[in-house]
Amino acid sequence: MNGSPPLRVVPLGGLGEIGMNLLVVSYAETAILVDCGVLFPDKDMLGIDLVIPDTTHLRELGDGVRAIFLTHGHEDHIGALPYVLRERVVPVYGAPMTLGLVREKLAEHALLDSVPLHPLALRTPVEIGPFAVEAIHVTHSIVDSVALAMRTPAGTILHTGDFKLDQTPLDGRPSDLRRIAQLGESGVLLLLSDSTNVQRPGFTPSERAVGGYLERIVRAAAGKVFVATFASHVHRIQQVLDVSRMLGRRVALVGRSLATNVAIATELGHLRAPSDLFVDLAATSALPPREVTILATGSQGEALSALTRIAMHDHPQVSAAPGDVVVLSSRVIPGNERAVTNLVNHFYRRGAEVITDHVAPCHVSGHASQEELKLMLALARPRYFVPIHGEYRHLVQHCRLAQGVGLAADDCFLLENGHVLDLSATAARRGDPVRAGRVFVDGKGVGDVGEVVLRDRRHLSAGGLVLAIVAIDQQSGDVVAGPDLVSRGVLLEEANRDYIDEARGAILETLAGLNPESRTDPVEVKEEIRKALRRYFNRRFGRRPVVLPFVVEM
Repeated sequence: MNGSPPLRVVPLGGLGEIGMNLLVVSYAETAILVDCGVLFPDKDMLGIDLVIPDTTHLRELGDGVRAIFLTHGHEDHIGALPYVLRERVVPVYGAPMTLGLVREKLAEHALLDSVPLHPLALRTPVEIGPFAVEAIHVTHSIVDSVALAMRTPAGTILHTGDFKLDQTPLDGRPSDLRRIAQLGESGVLLLLSDSTNVQRPGFTPSERAVGGYLERIVRAAAGKVFVATFASHVHRIQQVLDVSRMLGRRVALVGRSLATNVAIATELGHLRAPSDLFVDLAATSALPPREVTILATGSQGEALSALTRIAMHDHPQVSAAPGDVVVLSSRVIPGNERAVTNLVNHFYRRGAEVITDHVAPCHVSGHASQEELKLMLALARPRYFVPIHGEYRHLVQHCRLAQGVGLAADDCFLLENGHVLDLSATAARRGDPVRAGRVFVDGKGVGDVGEVVLRDRRHLSAGGLVLAIVAIDQQSGDVVAGPDLVSRGVLLEEANRDYIDEARGAILETLAGLNPESRTDPVEVKEEIRKALRRYFNRRFGRRPVVLPFVVEM
């Protein structure tokens, strides 16, 4: 582009899904990253703990990767840091609350002492090679969220991070629209903007709106009040603490992540509450139910969460009872609907009343709706636009929204993970794509489980497993012992002994039809046994178990 190196923007995650956010911005030999998050597995990813971005492109950039800048502390923006930093240690920049959460995460992975962490001061640029990166305060569902303005030789890139334009935030610090407008006046080459709520008309309600509803719910409760929310939602936690204090309730915290986040937020001054407001969970049994608020994680119905154990009447220190009220003060993450429904049902079995955002406005989103997205576009006045942080349908609709406020269709780029956008001060064009995708984390293994393994797991979960063991004389090919069959997840063997005998007969019949030379080849014998059992189970039961034959040569 006019003899100068292009300013290159490459998303490796977060475009086409909500989660796994990772953006690479490079110029000449220097690259910086924006966010480094995880995606939580869906129901088809059996046994998978986390999903992280494929970082092959980062390895290709090598020493060119100079720093990671974080917009906020949610897992889908910081959760993959330990896995990326294992391969290459670079400085990490973030606001104080974000770095507090990062420290806990790096400590779990024994990386804290080796990774330089640098706090971002608002409106104070950090220079990394040809980049000057400035943090701009925005409101979101976690404190210390920032947008990033990246000044480069080709122009300024504005990355909104996750945001909404809350005009009455709980801490009195609205988004810094003045600074965004100043950048727009100076000229923004590219705007990358949050697309999560692009389908919602109007404005997202203020977080402050939740407080009045929480007060009415807690005031009317005759027994204990359980409030479940995300552990990182400091302003929601603050409102629960304020309401409980006003109505004479003590607060018990349930969940390690919640206790950790409360401690970090309190230390940084984001959370304010007298120490005597809190009470140990074990001590709540000695208090009148009407004087107890239990603040917990587990609003998504996670199987091992304390809230689920309470709902199942399986918690050693606390139980739900008639007169208690359970407030699920969070949205249901897509894919968790069944788990949350089960959680609600179990609380009703305990006699408790359950309140969700379908019953009362006990939750508001942390993402901008259409009118806020339009305002961001109007203030930034970008030359080019790329929607980020959304499924493909969100990205498409955000492009349409941008065109509706005056951007030309050719200046709106609908990118997906691995796509490359090359920019200069006067032009933008698509480059050759780079490798991108998903890497599965299963226990201590990173990347050693792929689609083939997941397909086998799905097959096992759907059809069960049959082991067939047979001993063959390696000289004559005669069956010396067996076949012995063991099944799991197919049929109850004790009640269906006939099918075992029939399956053995199918194997013997197939082996009898082979010539003696073929029967002495264990590979061919295994394949014939596999085919025979597949045919038998499909014909007899209409089922397709995984068949594992073992041939012992005698």
